[in-house]
Amino acid sequence: MTGMTVHLRQREEVAHGTMAFHFDKPAGFSFRPGQAIDLILADPAGSGTESARHAFSIVSAPHEGELAIATRMRNSDFKNALARLPIGAPVQVEGPFGSLTLHNKLDRAAVFIAGGIGITPFMSMLRHATNNALQQRLLLLYSNRRPEDSAFLSELQRLEGENRNFRLVATMTRLGESRLPWRGATGPIDEALVKRMAAELAHPVYYVAGPPAMVGALRETLERAGVDGDDIRSEEFYGY
Repeated sequence: MTGMTVHLRQREEVAHGTMAFHFDKPAGFSFRPGQAIDLILADPAGSGTESARHAFSIVSAPHEGELAIATRMRNSDFKNALARLPIGAPVQVEGPFGSLTLHNKLDRAAVFIAGGIGITPFMSMLRHATNNALQQRLLLLYSNRRPEDSAFLSELQRLEGENRNFRLVATMTRLGESRLPWRGATGPIDEALVKRMAAELAHPVYYVAGPPAMVGALRETLERAGVDGDDIRSEEFYGY
């Protein structure tokens, strides 16, 4: 796969400890919402011992004139090097790749289930659906510890207001540790919540993204809720 050079346009904090990085988009670069790219830096450790490559879901939508990613900022050589990139710095990208993309049958609803940084592929899908006025029912169940930790929460609330086919259900699991007010749901995404929120949707397909342990637990939750395994699609995020 041939690498392409892009340049950093902007960085921004989108939640506590979570940063988004915006790069220019190469001419002719196309992708489907939900796909990912490899971001390749010069050896971040300077030692040749750690990979300078990391896969990221594309946060931006195909109609936007940039490539954007978002990640939790951990204390690793790669993340530290990414945080230090000056505006205008060149990096290499390869892709796109990945199959966690929205199904084509508009009469079947989609239920997105995300934990933390697992929101990233769904941001691209929801931006695309809203921009294109996609006539498909979309439900997002989004779990975080606190509102402060919820990447893109304000944008998701705005998209819900703009897209009559989209409903957002955000829930906080450690609200007692938050300094921000919250009037929404609390507690984990469990069988009862899934059944209640998806009850009126037509033959939904379920999409799950997040850390491996969470993805495994949510797949079990969906199966207990009576969801056929063939209707569950998932992607596990490693190294976040």
